[in-house]
Amino acid sequence: MTDSPAKRLVRHLKAEGIRDLRVLTAMEAVPRDRFVPLDQRDLAWENTALPIGYRQTISQPSVVAMMTEALDVQPGHKVLEIGTGSGYQAAVLAHLGAEVFTIEYVPELAERARDALAALGVRRVHVRAGDGNLGWPEEAPFDRIIATAVAPRLPPRLMEQLKPDGVLVMPLDQPAFGENLVRVTLGADGEPHIHRFCPVRFVPFVGSAEAPP
Repeated sequence: MTDSPAKRLVRHLKAEGIRDLRVLTAMEAVPRDRFVPLDQRDLAWENTALPIGYRQTISQPSVVAMMTEALDVQPGHKVLEIGTGSGYQAAVLAHLGAEVFTIEYVPELAERARDALAALGVRRVHVRAGDGNLGWPEEAPFDRIIATAVAPRLPPRLMEQLKPDGVLVMPLDQPAFGENLVRVTLGADGEPHIHRFCPVRFVPFVGSAEAPP
């Protein structure tokens, strides 16, 4: 019996080092082909980034899985996502039992993601078009924050909206280290502890808070 494209993808993710069974189950269950343009759907289950318009992409599944695993989302967690894009990452987080608040800078992509999530009956995902640098202060604090755009420093407003025992996962591009995915936790003194774990390439953060803090 031939494996489905979703099962083949999960097998590839295991080979890439993804071990969290909950994450692997979510990656198999969420139909990535419903979050890509029609002319890209024959490639939807490949481990590759794909263009979704407006100079944005849907991240390759291995990166989505890696970031999700690092985020360590538990049922009932309140998660802030910066960079909705296609809505695929938000759907994966919702499948894990999170309530997701996701912000997209491009209004057309925000609307498209909202429609894709609604068509699949995905609940507990709230989509807003706006400046992700500002976060979602009226819903803060968050157990987890994930950003799918690269910045040269930790966005201060996002750090303010993270719970003391929370986790932030995002790409950082710093001169001494290059562009890497990082997992950030707050110490007892409130200072961020940064763990770099994978070199990556992401689109840059955009919005009003790009300027120095």
